[in-house]
Amino acid sequence: MNYETTIDAEGAQALGSLADGEDSASQSRRKWIIGVAVVLLVVLAWWFLHGPSEPAGPAKTQAQVVTVVVPGKTVIAGTITASGTIAARREMPVGVAGEGGQIVQVLVDAGDWVRAGQVLAVIDRSVQGQQIASQAANVEVAAADARLAQANLDRALKLVERGFISKADVDRLTATRDAAVARVRVARASLGELGARAARLNIVAPAAGLVLTRAAEPGQIVSSGSGVLFSLARDGQMEMQARLAEADLARLTVGATAEVTPVGTTRVFNGQVWQLSPTIDQQSREGIARIALSYDPALRPGGFASATLRSGTVTAPLLPESAILSDDKGTFVYVVGSDNKAQRRDVKTGEVGARGISVVQGLAGNERVVLRAGGFLNPGDAVQPVLAK
Repeated sequence: MNYETTIDAEGAQALGSLADGEDSASQSRRKWIIGVAVVLLVVLAWWFLHGPSEPAGPAKTQAQVVTVVVPGKTVIAGTITASGTIAARREMPVGVAGEGGQIVQVLVDAGDWVRAGQVLAVIDRSVQGQQIASQAANVEVAAADARLAQANLDRALKLVERGFISKADVDRLTATRDAAVARVRVARASLGELGARAARLNIVAPAAGLVLTRAAEPGQIVSSGSGVLFSLARDGQMEMQARLAEADLARLTVGATAEVTPVGTTRVFNGQVWQLSPTIDQQSREGIARIALSYDPALRPGGFASATLRSGTVTAPLLPESAILSDDKGTFVYVVGSDNKAQRRDVKTGEVGARGISVVQGLAGNERVVLRAGGFLNPGDAVQPVLAK
């Protein structure tokens, strides 16, 4: 028993020593692994914070890619857009020229063509007709008296040679004859006056043209104060009265061509400026350009229309709207210099059309102009220009 106990005690002690050795080795290995991990973490942290070393020098920035265009010079037709109304070029108002009276007949209507002197309406002349008949009778009476006076004078001239009538009697008969002849002329002049008055009862066209309006009806009582009964467009000529700002008006000359499109239609009528307003409205600061148009049923006086007027040509660079910038200092573009840096260039723009905006001052046409993205640039920025196709 004692032997077994001794052996067991020794075996247990040996086993404990082996276990203690294994624990020490594990702890050493663990410490070594932890140390290596800490070193790796420190190295990685330094790498991410500092990165690879670069030689000392100025900081490098990536150049922005921009699209540029070389505009050259283009012949640009100057255009001005305006609106206005259609009207008769020479409108003729027609009213009562005589005493007036009751209209008995109207012979034309709006839209009819008339010739010069054509009767438009007839006013009752029954009273004037009686007056004319009465005066015609007075003419006959005066003519009969003149014939009698002439006969008496002829007989007296035959008797004076024989001495039966004195020369004084002949003079008296001559005066009587002259007075009778004068009364004939007065009577005929009065008859002519009555005839002219009666003729003025007819309302006639002063010139050939197109009847635009009619304000006369049978049975209507009219007088010289009745106003306009008919309005005519002389020879049917029309015009557009285009309203323009004074700056645009100054760019036009008489003879400039224009294209007129009435509202409600797609038809285009060619016209020509025949008169420019000599005055400017003080309230609207506008003037009127009168564009002559040939007659067409689609041109209705009083209707609205739009017009495109040609104001000459100019040779200048033409740029799209995206290239033109503006700020509180004015209008400008960005030009890419030989060093590939953006430079601000102040410009003055002109005509604006469907193809772009003309630059009348500030560009020669051979510069590389930033086409887009100019709003993201600053003067002096380095760029990488790409020519637009």
